[in-house]
Amino acid sequence: MENKKSYNLQDRLVTFSALIISNMNILKKGFATEHLIKQLIRSATSSALNYGEAQGAESKKDFIHKMRICLKELRESQVNLQILEKSNLVENKLIFKTIIEECNELVAIFTASIKTTKNKI
Repeated sequence: MENKKSYNLQDRLVTFSALIISNMNILKKGFATEHLIKQLIRSATSSALNYGEAQGAESKKDFIHKMRICLKELRESQVNLQILEKSNLVENKLIFKTIIEECNELVAIFTASIKTTKNKI
């Protein structure tokens, strides 16, 4: 991944979603993996798509609400990644670690952004 500081948040969310989609081949095949992958793709891409909604928010309260939806989806992705890792379904742990770290950073960014915005109301 390129220097994360040069990315804006939307770019990071899109890149995170693309990382998920393009690296699912690093997981062992099976029923559980297939189920979790589908859900992971939904939650990861949903965070990026909902961020677009947040950018068009009509008020600070609306912005916070939409950012919370993004955060909810990111946390769902975070738990899904933990399940995949703990279930020993990952074949390339190095790439997977990068995906987990990015998800963790995005959760932290959204948590801080929501808190900062709430303090400005």
